[in-house]
Amino acid sequence: MSELQDIALSVGLQRFAGKQLAEWLYIRRVTSIDEMTNISLKGREALKAQYTIGRHAPVREAVSVDGTRKYLFAVGDQFIESVYIPEEDRATLCVSTQMGCKMGCKFCMTGTLGFHGHLSPAEILNQIFEIDQLAITNEQSPLTNVVYMGEGEPMDNLDNVLRSLEIMTAPYGCAWSPKRITVSTVGVPAMKRFLDESECHLAISMHDPFPAERATIMPAEKMLSITEVVALLKQYDWSHQRRVSFEYICWHGQNDTIRHAKELLRLLKGLNCRINLIRFHAGVEDIKNERRFPASDEKQMEWFRDYLTQNGLTTTIRRSRGEDILAACGMLVNSLTR
Repeated sequence: MSELQDIALSVGLQRFAGKQLAEWLYIRRVTSIDEMTNISLKGREALKAQYTIGRHAPVREAVSVDGTRKYLFAVGDQFIESVYIPEEDRATLCVSTQMGCKMGCKFCMTGTLGFHGHLSPAEILNQIFEIDQLAITNEQSPLTNVVYMGEGEPMDNLDNVLRSLEIMTAPYGCAWSPKRITVSTVGVPAMKRFLDESECHLAISMHDPFPAERATIMPAEKMLSITEVVALLKQYDWSHQRRVSFEYICWHGQNDTIRHAKELLRLLKGLNCRINLIRFHAGVEDIKNERRFPASDEKQMEWFRDYLTQNGLTTTIRRSRGEDILAACGMLVNSLTR
């Protein structure tokens, strides 16, 4: 709010006009300064001379057979993708926080894009506002949840991510409960700041509980080991509404064995959390032209889930959505530009 108050003062408006700007931007979600009718014409002209709203519609859309929708946004001369996932009682949007990604996970297509820059708070929020409006216009479910799990590592762009989260959750902004938002990370040192400054849910991309094995597929393991990640998480209280979960893509014979299940139980003992098992998508292997990661079959994933759950670690198999349009986990590679 203070930033909007400073903007108001800088163009000759009163400080209280900052609150008016917030209402127009975050509640009414206008797309032009001219729509801010309770601000004087002179004030609007002064605003337009220095600022723009920063709203940009997606340039392309793809629709999956399961109803998932993927949107392509232009950011300068680069592109990003966002994914709208409708369900019976909710609609979730997966947003990007960077153009490409620098984490280099061996199984993820997004990493093949390379890294092309951070998204600003406005560019993150633009995905949410534009797709929410499209859903309403098309008589689809408005957004109920947002996950920061698209292109990029959110904790590598933490200043801008935190600013966007503040606007989404603050009373002067969208006033969402932080419990409607989940932010993902591979586990980097900046994660501690996120834990201290945000109340949103956290999702950790784990994929292997053994540090030496994880390091061969996730270079970020060398920055902050999964054992250090878990040790940090155990310093926080997860017994109330805030949740922490671990994302775990399953590969046949590589991380879906009894040895891995027992290590997960040992590593996560005492931490109130859940495991989300994820199917590996063949499209990733095909596009990356390699066969290093054979997907676990359904029977093995169900065994893995049941073993962990029966031993006290709540585990679910996440339903895969949007695979046919390259919108599922690890598949965002700006394919809509082709």
